[in-house]
Amino acid sequence: MNLEIITPDKKVYTGEVNSVSFPGSEGRFQVLKDHAPIVSTLAKGDLVIETNGKKQTFVVDGGVVEVVKNNILVLAEAVA
Repeated sequence: MNLEIITPDKKVYTGEVNSVSFPGSEGRFQVLKDHAPIVSTLAKGDLVIETNGKKQTFVVDGGVVEVVKNNILVLAEAVA
């Protein structure tokens, strides 16, 4: 899957991932390969990326995520 994380002032991450765990505004959820299309709002919290067994964590301060055909676009208000 291809993941892109963007804030209003910069592109934070672009690359292939195996899974992504999000802090959804209605609770945490995970996206794996061939996930159904979805659009969701994000709460403040940890966005965890797993690539080849390695995990990387970003702290997002709200935003929106869109998943379509193994492409994930995160429009975050801010990322720490």
